Amino acid sequence: MTESSYHFKIPNIQDNPTGWGPCSLPEQFLDMPYQQFSKNDRLGKVADWTGNTYQDRRYANKYQSQFGAGSQYAYFHEEDETTFQLVDTTRVHKPMHHRGRFRMNQQRNLRNRERMKQAQQAQMQVLSKTAKGRERDRIQQVRKWQKQMRHKFDNKGQAPVKNRDASVTVRPEWQVIEEMDFPRLGKLSLPNVTEGKDVYTCGAVEYYDKSYDRVTCKLEKPLQRVNRIFHKVTTTDDPIIRQLTKSEGTVFATDSIIATLMCATRSVYSWDVVVQRVGNKLFFDKRDDSEFDLLTVNETAAEPPHEEGNSINSPRNLALEATFINHNFSQQVLKMGEEKYSLENPNPFIQADEDGEVASVAYRYRMWDLGDNVELIVRCEHDAVMLGPNSEPQFINIKALNEWDPRCSGNIDWRQKLDTQRGAVLANELKNNSCKLAKWTVQALLAGSDQIKFGYVSRVHVRDSAKHAILGTQQFKPKEFADQINLNMDNAWGILRCIIDQCMKLKEGKYLIMKDPNKPVIRLYDIPDNTFETEDDEEEDDEGNDELNEGAED
Repeated sequence: MTESSYHFKIPNIQDNPTGWGPCSLPEQFLDMPYQQFSKNDRLGKVADWTGNTYQDRRYANKYQSQFGAGSQYAYFHEEDETTFQLVDTTRVHKPMHHRGRFRMNQQRNLRNRERMKQAQQAQMQVLSKTAKGRERDRIQQVRKWQKQMRHKFDNKGQAPVKNRDASVTVRPEWQVIEEMDFPRLGKLSLPNVTEGKDVYTCGAVEYYDKSYDRVTCKLEKPLQRVNRIFHKVTTTDDPIIRQLTKSEGTVFATDSIIATLMCATRSVYSWDVVVQRVGNKLFFDKRDDSEFDLLTVNETAAEPPHEEGNSINSPRNLALEATFINHNFSQQVLKMGEEKYSLENPNPFIQADEDGEVASVAYRYRMWDLGDNVELIVRCEHDAVMLGPNSEPQFINIKALNEWDPRCSGNIDWRQKLDTQRGAVLANELKNNSCKLAKWTVQALLAGSDQIKFGYVSRVHVRDSAKHAILGTQQFKPKEFADQINLNMDNAWGILRCIIDQCMKLKEGKYLIMKDPNKPVIRLYDIPDNTFETEDDEEEDDEGNDELNEGAED
């Protein structure tokens, strides 16, 4: 190479002594708007969880220019159109007796604060040095508490709405197929659904111990820990359902899944159900790692539990406590170790290598004809059996309502009210746990249970979630209790039929039904076939799907 090939042309550098940015603009940019900005200005965001999501006012002006309000580089979060409301901006004329009231209240508050300040100063003068220090600390604590309360509540005196988490994270590749809002679902109806018929029965149940009907608050019994195995097998893992697919039914599910769908309009917390379309058959499943079987606590209360972290009163810890109470109560009230009432076939979920005793349970696989070639098969459960007035066996479902803190659930103390005002206690539970009680009632109706028995279980100490006591029991006929809690089964069947019809229109594959965590809406998503599965699960599912495919072809 020659020396002439090495060239470096010095660029023309413009010096801006008054700020940062160009001194003059090229011709192609002359008509383009320009917002002056500083090097410290943030020009936008790809992902930011500090702003509108958590309502943190510290970051309200995070993307605002230092040179004034400019929109060229500001980030604006477009709200959902469903939150748009028309506002009447016409001026409201106050009557004469209302005018000046706010100013008078303001002046009165200023005078009261001045008097309190003078009283505190006078009090400080007569106190000793040590007492003055204590009084100063007390005043600081009061001011700190007042400041926290001002931050906690907004201008309207209401606590800020906290967004709940979804039961499963919605992935970007999932596609929303259908949205069903609760007002529409609440108007549906499918009347004249005939009683289900048994297609297969199995399992064995123990007899109910009637001595627990005499338990009162003065004669309470401690809740015992009963170590028994509870099988919560999902639909497609059920060997009996796999056999039935070859001969009967087009839609298959468990009673807990069907009850969740039927009572969807009462739910507040998020939940999800997996839907699989195989041939002309439909399967409703729960996810393996889901918390579907946990019982909610005060879900429908005016102020649901909101404590976070490791608190014993956080929503998840309360759900674990309620599930633990139900498992133990449903077994403790039985005549354990005595003769059982057995159905035609043995329990299909008992395995030879299981260590421990299996819980008392009887299964009924029942079928309903919903019309238009839709035959629904549901695995229903009974918890126990007892002798009726004519010594006939009556199947019962046993559930437990639990008290955790009277101050957080209507200020109704069970130990004071349960024996004398049981109706008030039950009415309060119906208000706070409307969804849970409705699902229990639907499960009892689907199973054809003769009675549903509730136990009232409370903590021995408010701050200890490990020790509980049984304070009483109460018994209802499922149909009468459904009328009492305003549970319309025609509407429940209508909601289920609507969901089934939507799923029957879909092509073969896997889908997800999920309740929105913060809105009264359920959504139907199209998800990939390998979603929620590991490699081991995929191998097992391949074998199971072969059986389901054979049943669908038959």
